[in-house]
Amino acid sequence: MNDLRGAFDGHSVLVCGGAGFIGSNFIRQLLADNTSVRIANLDLLTYSGNLENLSDIQPDSRYTFIEGDIADPRVIEEIFDRFRPEYVVNFAAETHVDRSIHVGALEFIHTNVEGVFHLLEAAKKAGCVQKYVQVSTDEVFGSLPLDSSDRFSETTPFAPTSPYSATKAGGDLLCRAYNETWGMPVVVTHCSNNYGPYQYPEKLIPFFVLRMLEGKKLPMYGDGKHVRDWIYVLDHCDAIARCLLSGTPGGVYNIGADNEMNNLQIAKLILEYFGKDESWIEFVGDRPGHDRRYAIDSSLIHHELGWKPRHDFESAFKSTIEWYVDHQEWIEHVRKKTGVFNPHIDLWRGHEKA
Repeated sequence: MNDLRGAFDGHSVLVCGGAGFIGSNFIRQLLADNTSVRIANLDLLTYSGNLENLSDIQPDSRYTFIEGDIADPRVIEEIFDRFRPEYVVNFAAETHVDRSIHVGALEFIHTNVEGVFHLLEAAKKAGCVQKYVQVSTDEVFGSLPLDSSDRFSETTPFAPTSPYSATKAGGDLLCRAYNETWGMPVVVTHCSNNYGPYQYPEKLIPFFVLRMLEGKKLPMYGDGKHVRDWIYVLDHCDAIARCLLSGTPGGVYNIGADNEMNNLQIAKLILEYFGKDESWIEFVGDRPGHDRRYAIDSSLIHHELGWKPRHDFESAFKSTIEWYVDHQEWIEHVRKKTGVFNPHIDLWRGHEKA
């Protein structure tokens, strides 16, 4: 956000889901780049929300934390009345695909659809919001073939394949409807897979690093050739800030790093860091509805808002591994709160290998 330094000074920003992975990185960066910004962080502190992610900025007078649910209209209306936010960023979401399959979709509907509805209603009623950014995912577009050169654009039709992506698509469509019907200044972003510090260790990269730290093999779904476009979290935060400041109301922006890698390649890089060979990969049965490839065309945000990723993958990936190695106490605190990080993987262990 370096060239946006001071852009939000004197303004009030509501961040929903700011105690999670991307939200906490966004808040920390926003405070670093703006001396007089006022930030209210609303988070329900579910399994992936963690106040320890923001322990370094808790005493900052510019920052206020509120524990609450975006799907609780009373909580949302009180926040809008109290803080009168000019900018709103919604990171709050149930996100893990496996969890949406094995635990159930109801919580995903509650947060990703009902929660978005109540945020939009409160913003419409308050009349103080200059821009609302709905942080979504490339998963709403479904899957691309491995042998294709196609990429998702902003006009790619939605074709979600999991309860998680379906509920995110539902929230995105509500944002479109509120812009079209009431002129709500909503911007929707679709980002590719993020990596970086403070990510809940249910996700691929921190989960694999944790397995290495525990001396355990890396469980790999199917053939491991599922491709994702990997983006460093601070580059994503920079893109969100640009959308918040200059994004076209009613606009949609895809955010990616043109860095497609499959899960097997990610696993091998982590093994290489720890001096292990490929015998430490354990193939397990694939999960249902596992999308083969995501690829993002980010040309619109490049040309319209001047955003491009600043971090190269090699150095950012290494620093990410090192962050988890150096913050094992953080991992243990999260484990104590939530228990086993990814119990879903065991459901496919022993299935027929791809």
